[in-house]
Amino acid sequence: MTAREKVLQVLSHPELMLLLVLVAMYGIIGEISNPGAILPGVVGAIALILVLYMTTILPVNIAGLALIGLAAALFIVDIYAPTHGVLTVGGIASFFLGALMLFNRAEPGYQLSLAYVIPATALTALFFIFVVGAGLRAQLLPVRAGRETMLGKIVAAVAAITPTQGKVFVEGEYWNAVSDTPIEEGRPAEIVGIEGLTLKVKPQSTATLNASRT
Repeated sequence: MTAREKVLQVLSHPELMLLLVLVAMYGIIGEISNPGAILPGVVGAIALILVLYMTTILPVNIAGLALIGLAAALFIVDIYAPTHGVLTVGGIASFFLGALMLFNRAEPGYQLSLAYVIPATALTALFFIFVVGAGLRAQLLPVRAGRETMLGKIVAAVAAITPTQGKVFVEGEYWNAVSDTPIEEGRPAEIVGIEGLTLKVKPQSTATLNASRT
């Protein structure tokens, strides 16, 4: 056989097409969920082009291919939408059905057995449950940056703080501050709110003060 015939023979295996579908799906979604990684996107794009080429030499069922495409879309949406994994479940079911229907059953030589479909579905389920689960865990983490991190901090009054004016020094910056209860200069104050460029503070409670000294 010529080199071209050898390549075509390799690309005529249904199992290889299913593998390339997985690589394309994982690579593209990996690039979307981690922009700038480059390698997953390149590998996924190459696999996708090979899959498109294989659709011209294998008896592919369009409905099965569409279901796998729908599964990929559901996985991508679930990464960003707060659906708590509901779309991932739908994507797994869509992928399983699509893999079963991927090839025309009228062609006996081009059929995927459950020995390939079930492991591929299980691997896909584990992959996307991990991705979506990691995204959900990240959403539930407490805020570690921004103004919200200043709430509850104890700072010293740089100037006397009254209901209308005052200043504190926090995170390397001077901030305007107000307090319903006057706070003398140098006294500790607790940040309880942020209104524009002004911090709302209150005198540090005795319990908090004793705990900090301890």
